[in-house]
Amino acid sequence: MEQLEQIFQYSLRITPGLILITLTYLLLPQKTVMAKLFLLVFGFILVRDAMTPMGFWRFGVSENTVWVRFIEDGLILTTLGIISLLFTVAIVYLNPKLKEYLVWFGQNKLASIGMGLAGAVIVILPFLYMYNVAPVELRGGIVPTNLIVPLLVLALFGNLMEEVLFRGYLQGYFEKITGPWRAAILSGLLFALGHIFLSATVTDLGIAILIFTLYEGMVCAFVRMKYGIIASTLTHGLTIFVLASGLL
Repeated sequence: MEQLEQIFQYSLRITPGLILITLTYLLLPQKTVMAKLFLLVFGFILVRDAMTPMGFWRFGVSENTVWVRFIEDGLILTTLGIISLLFTVAIVYLNPKLKEYLVWFGQNKLASIGMGLAGAVIVILPFLYMYNVAPVELRGGIVPTNLIVPLLVLALFGNLMEEVLFRGYLQGYFEKITGPWRAAILSGLLFALGHIFLSATVTDLGIAILIFTLYEGMVCAFVRMKYGIIASTLTHGLTIFVLASGLL
């Protein structure tokens, strides 16, 4: 099948880098927590940015607004989502000494879920205006309805990995040494920094994607501060889903 060939080619593209990252990670001394965290983030950036030359997603800037669209193939989208979930489970399982930095929920699970949904609304609000100015034809086009569920799977599972790394490990680590507010700000800044190559070399989106990811990263970081990783994953994942699905 053509889809399996594309997934195979994608795997070939990222495997050499992942092998180097894994070998380096295994050779690091046990106490070098910060180095290990950044290696995990570096690996994620490799896996994410390699999606662009493979044609799994595309970006644009129209009428001063950023848009994103994914490949119109439900099987590939679902497969990428499941792969992301498996990677996330493996990272958490194989790093038991880092679990102290992972806060999954706030004190109340229902409140955490509600705040995750509210966070997505906050991030999406500016796009309600911007997307009204730019018709859908100028920002990727209409998305087929049969892609809605696969897009949701990819958006939630794919961004779970990103949230575990940035809002889980990094933010949790900084909370231990700097306090919650500074940790949240650092998490948001590092999240935007993680998109530098996507803005300047992998695509030509430029400063627009950095402004968006800084805004989104800050919202997710403050949601995570009191309501946990699941809440920030809902904020992040549902934002990407709504923007990529053409529902706005």
